[in-house]
This record gives sequence, structure tokens and C-alpha cells, in this order.
Amino acid sequence: MEFSKLGNSGLTISKIAYGNWINHGGKVDEDTAKECVKAALDVGITTFDTADVYSETRAEEVLGRSLQGIRRESIELCTKVCHPTGNGQNDKGLSRKHILENCHASLRRLQTDYIDVYYAHRFDPTTPLEETMLAFADLVRQGKVLYIGVSEWTAEQITRGAALSRELNIPFIASQPQYSMLWRVIESDVIPTCQREGLGQVVWSPLAQGVLTGKYLPQQPVPTQSRANSLAGKPFFNKLAQRWMNDNVLTAIQKLKPIAQEIDLSLAQLAVAWVLQNQNVSSAIIGASSPEQVRENTLASGVKLDIEIMNQIDKVLEDLIEYDPSKTG
Repeated sequence: MEFSKLGNSGLTISKIAYGNWINHGGKVDEDTAKECVKAALDVGITTFDTADVYSETRAEEVLGRSLQGIRRESIELCTKVCHPTGNGQNDKGLSRKHILENCHASLRRLQTDYIDVYYAHRFDPTTPLEETMLAFADLVRQGKVLYIGVSEWTAEQITRGAALSRELNIPFIASQPQYSMLWRVIESDVIPTCQREGLGQVVWSPLAQGVLTGKYLPQQPVPTQSRANSLAGKPFFNKLAQRWMNDNVLTAIQKLKPIAQEIDLSLAQLAVAWVLQNQNVSSAIIGASSPEQVRENTLASGVKLDIEIMNQIDKVLEDLIEYDPSKTG
């Protein structure tokens, strides 16, 4: 496992992080989830990513139980706040009330005294940004949060947040956007802004929700045990289906397999390695429904792709890549 500093901070994180967005507390039973976490630790992953909203808070609980007995100082535990966690008017967003209450709830569920990186899961246009950053500042000063990050914020929002973080003297170090071979909307605006402001990228969905594993085949039904099948009918999957679950995309992805085989990688390993080639990407988050998936995908750490391989990938996908920065968020 390789490691990197997160943004311009002194925090070292693993180049591959383990995330439990879909699986823990939902698709995967708790025993298997614990096996996946153990596999992650065994291969050198030290960075674990979750959120208060994942599986209706159950994901944090499962991760907390899975990490019991592990020396807390040896891992980086990251979670998020913003999305609704209840039916109340203040059970969502980035108000001071929601941030403080949900931080305390996350600490309880994760069975820890502090969070290494606490992310604003989305931008909240209904709350003054000053209020949001002041709430984060209080958590930092109380020692409940060590660093602040954001997820799916635009370049302009990041710039505003960075300015306030300097005024408040708090460490604003991470951006967590979607990024993959197919989804490159952060390249033109978000990444240059983060480089200027000292934030590193901890990217989610480097496998494009599993599409870049190559397991979804053109003109074939979705595999029964796949993530796409478990999400079928849900709004998120409907967007995925419209974007990538079509024969044009799936046919192109099959053409990437020989490129991966040429350098002795699986397609999933190639996809994870691809995002890690970007110098502003500090870590790529992977999920897993089995320990074997964890072990396989972490082999992408340390893989260097030469310019010829990168160009071959671009040529195969050139008409399918999304670059529009307005789609951030």
C-alpha cells in the first residue's frame, strides 16, 4: 500500500481508502462487512470513509463495530454531514444545529472520540456559509474533529469555504468528488482550485458504480448479485442507468479489457490506478461486498500507467467521457 499527504496538511492517508456507502448495513451482512474491513486492514488500508446517511445511519454503526480492537491512532476515520437523517426540519443541511448534533451522533455510532476528516456532504444554499464554517471550527477546537473537508462542492464554493477557513484558522484539506475514467467533471475547475487552496482529492466511485469492472455486458441482463441489481428502481440507479448502463458505454468498456490485460491488471485495477495517476488525487475510495474484492482492487496502489496506456484509454472512451463542470454536485 502506498500513502500520501492529504492536501497541504500533515495527515497521511492510504492511497486506497475503504468506503461503506452501499454495502454496510444494507446489501452485505455484518459478518461479511467485518471480514471486508479486516481484509482492508490486512492489505494496508488505514483510511475508512462513511457518512451519517449511509444505510440510514447503520453503516456508521457497522463500521464502528468492525474497527473495535484496532488501535485508533493507526487509522483515519472519516464521515460526513448534510443529507437528511430524520424527518424533522433540522435533520438535514449544514446548520449549526444539524452539524453539532450529527457529529455527536456519528461519534457515538462509530464508537470513537474524534473524527479525522469531517466532510460537508454537499453544499447547503439555505444556510449561511459563515454559520457552517463556524460550527466546524468549534468542533475542531473541541478536538472532536481534526480536519474539515467537502464533498461535491463546486470550485466557487470551495474558494469561499477556503477563505473562511483561513479567517477561522481551521484545517480545510479535502475534497471528495466523483471521479473516474468516464466522469471527469472536476478536471477543469475543481482540481485547479483545490491545488491553489491546498485541498487534496479523495475520490469516490473510481469504478463508476461498478460499470468499470466490466461485469455489465451489452445486450445482457444485469447480474443478480450485482450492485446495479440491488439498486434497481431507486432514483440513484435510474440516473446511473440513463448515463452508463447502455450498450454504447458497455461495449466500449469491454474494449478496455485488452489494455488492462496488456499490463497484467484486471479492468477494476486499471480503473482505480487511472484515478491515482492524477497528482491532486490523494486517495481513491473503494467499496466491496467480499474480502476478495478488497484484496483485488487494492493491488492498484502503486501502479504507474505510462502515457501510451493513458492515451489508449482516452481513445476508447473519447465520445463517452463527461467533462462538464456544471455537473459537479
